[in-house]
Amino acid sequence: MSATVPDDGAGSARLAYRRWGDRSGPAIVLLHSLGESSTTWERVAAALAPCRSVYAFDLRGHGASPHMPQYSLELMRDDLLDALDELGLVDACLVGHSLGGMVAYLAAGQQSAAIGRLVLEEAPPPRRPTPAREVPEEPAADLPFDWDVVPAIYAQRNEPDPRWWDALASISIPTLVIAGGAKSHVDQQQLAEMADQFANGHLVTIDGGHGVHTDRPEAFVEAIAAFLGL
Repeated sequence: MSATVPDDGAGSARLAYRRWGDRSGPAIVLLHSLGESSTTWERVAAALAPCRSVYAFDLRGHGASPHMPQYSLELMRDDLLDALDELGLVDACLVGHSLGGMVAYLAAGQQSAAIGRLVLEEAPPPRRPTPAREVPEEPAADLPFDWDVVPAIYAQRNEPDPRWWDALASISIPTLVIAGGAKSHVDQQQLAEMADQFANGHLVTIDGGHGVHTDRPEAFVEAIAAFLGL
């Protein structure tokens, strides 16, 4: 399935998505990490579907969504907001892993009525990392995503817009930051500081490294269920 995103002349993408469940109440929307796709959420989505309708999107350049001439966090944010509007979602719980988490907090910062809660799994805070992340070499093998996404996102990860950090404080919806503990390459102290930056932020650490929802799916679902009161 896909959600139509109007062509505004800036290279908007038509995002593919998958859906589980058909329940009343606010939906749960899942966003994958760099180089992944909606398929990474299958176990989590199946566990949550009995309680809520669940959507998992492929970000531009990933999965079944189109490869585009331009990539940036802002373009991914706008793709998502247009898709949520197209689907008519209101007060959804937006769950983002890594890259998906960065897109999620930028989207939540737009104060959209489509987003009522926010879950950030190992989402790099909008602060300059030390040391800077080096862009890996492009693999020779065929990839299930557009490699051009990688240098574009690494550039913004290494030099985030300084306004993004301050904008987190304006996000008033309930926000859960899920940290992966000592095995993660993401600065755990910065994740704790990011949780404090939100007006209604909470931090939970699940020792699973960077991929909590794939390596500790039961604990991840339990944290989401508790956060949503399911």
